[in-house]
Amino acid sequence: MERKKIVILTGAGISAESGIKTFRDADGLWEGHDIMEVASPNGFEENPVLVLDFYNQRRKQLKEVTPNEGHKALVSLEEQYDVTVITQNVDNLHERAGSSNIVHLHGELSKVRSTKSPYKVYECTEDIVLGDLCEHGAQLRPHIVWFGEEVPMIETAVAKCIQAEILIIIGTSMQVYPAASLIDYVPKNTRIYFIDPKPAVPQKSYQNLTVIAENASVGVPKVVRELLN
Repeated sequence: MERKKIVILTGAGISAESGIKTFRDADGLWEGHDIMEVASPNGFEENPVLVLDFYNQRRKQLKEVTPNEGHKALVSLEEQYDVTVITQNVDNLHERAGSSNIVHLHGELSKVRSTKSPYKVYECTEDIVLGDLCEHGAQLRPHIVWFGEEVPMIETAVAKCIQAEILIIIGTSMQVYPAASLIDYVPKNTRIYFIDPKPAVPQKSYQNLTVIAENASVGVPKVVRELLN
């Protein structure tokens, strides 16, 4: 028997509970930096040393945090469902919790890529500095989708949403495009769960929408228990 398809869309809220700071909470500042300084091609061009160091610090921070109950609860859905996690987060907490099928819309902190060939991507757990080059002699940069850059995984995400029988949205403002548009690709009769302590439910009324105004560590286990029963 074919398993039902669940798509899970996660945003910064699920990782915030593990201690990863989000920039949307504080006037466009991310860990004290103007977001455009550290998350735009222009910022990298103007001050590559600052940008590389910024992501080195974020990578170090990853080693100090652990998945929370929200991340962990999602893994058990794989016992009964065909599950895809589409995340806007650049951390690896879903992987570390044990989820097996993850689409990273905005890139991954634990990878770097060549500035000349965006498809040359390398695993990276340590610092990268100016002068660290790919095999073709181009500077390495964080494998992060910056403001103004294309989101290469969006088509993969859309293809998953078109097939979703259940959609679970966790810890996202639904303000960042193109990720926020994914809700519009699920079929009309898809059950939608929206888990966020301050849910910014889109104005359109969606059929079968259940809003759970809780943090991920509380709300996700509730929904998972319901779906597994």
